[in-house]
Amino acid sequence: MDARELGIPFEGEPGEYNAITDVPGVQVGYSTIIEGEGALEVGKGPIRTGVTAILPRGDNKTLQPVWAGMYALNGNGEMTGTHWIHDAGYFLSPICISNTHAVGTVHHSVTKWMINKYQNQYHNEHLWIMPVVAETYDGILNDINGLHVREEHVFEALNTANTGKIKQGNVGGGTGMICYEFKGGTGTSSRKLEVDGETYHVGVLVQANHGKRDWLTVAGVPVGKHLTEDTINGKEMGSIIVVIGTDIPMLPHQLKRMAKRAAIGIGRSGTPGGNDSGDIFLAFSTANEMEIPHKEKTRLNMECINDECFDPIYEQTVHAVDEAIINAMVSAEDMTTLKPEGKVVKAINHNDLVGVLREYKRI
Repeated sequence: MDARELGIPFEGEPGEYNAITDVPGVQVGYSTIIEGEGALEVGKGPIRTGVTAILPRGDNKTLQPVWAGMYALNGNGEMTGTHWIHDAGYFLSPICISNTHAVGTVHHSVTKWMINKYQNQYHNEHLWIMPVVAETYDGILNDINGLHVREEHVFEALNTANTGKIKQGNVGGGTGMICYEFKGGTGTSSRKLEVDGETYHVGVLVQANHGKRDWLTVAGVPVGKHLTEDTINGKEMGSIIVVIGTDIPMLPHQLKRMAKRAAIGIGRSGTPGGNDSGDIFLAFSTANEMEIPHKEKTRLNMECINDECFDPIYEQTVHAVDEAIINAMVSAEDMTTLKPEGKVVKAINHNDLVGVLREYKRI
């Protein structure tokens, strides 16, 4: 179930799947690792983690640039490959998201997967691999120091990536995440919009692991001030990764500006961007397909939308980010804590949420 099915009034028109996969060609895959019960024993579990893979150009047989821009509202986190995105305005790899201590393993595994998948190019040409790998911290619910994410999990997420409706909540890299002291995780949403008579999509995927309960706002309602039971520790200890995809033709500087709007999107649900939170955002466009730069001609032609026409695009991006976060929470399931031991991180109760929104006449 997602938040729209509860009747929550989000603005804008979603795509067919209300997911980042509404952007044509984009595929998403997961590896979800849930093993063991009981007290934490480092190296043995319990394990509640995973990997999320986003393939901007799907199952392309050759490498092509994915035009991109990145923005960090607060830097207490990691997203690899971003120095090159800042300088060159593109990347070539999938995007993978996991837990904080899995970044190295995921980075190495994506590199191996790309060498295997594009072996003709890597064996015959001098190409380098700089994967985009992001993280949020799941150590309250997962044996994060046990380093349980392996190469096979990364390969599973990459090799099962597909289009269409995708799962949300306790899946992939979002498996062990907490959002506004409710169970959080993976969330997605999309918007359809017209630009100069053509229909385009903006799709968002978040790994939501941020926020304090009393900050939580849904559809403009201070929900967190009403649903005060079963809080965890009253201190923000997580982060949020936001990935925005679109088929609108944009230049890298425009995509960076689009990525910045994720800050407004996450603010809609109440977070001010806490000190301990890594609020890191990436926006990419699948338009302007071309060869990798060293195989292209000297003069390149790229189509883009006039900056003066971007207000509706920014608006729909903000709406989609907001909805993706609430979808992550609404789709999640309860999970017991390991540090401290034995508490339960509750998923947000649908009836309670709807009840508060009804009090404020939002439903």
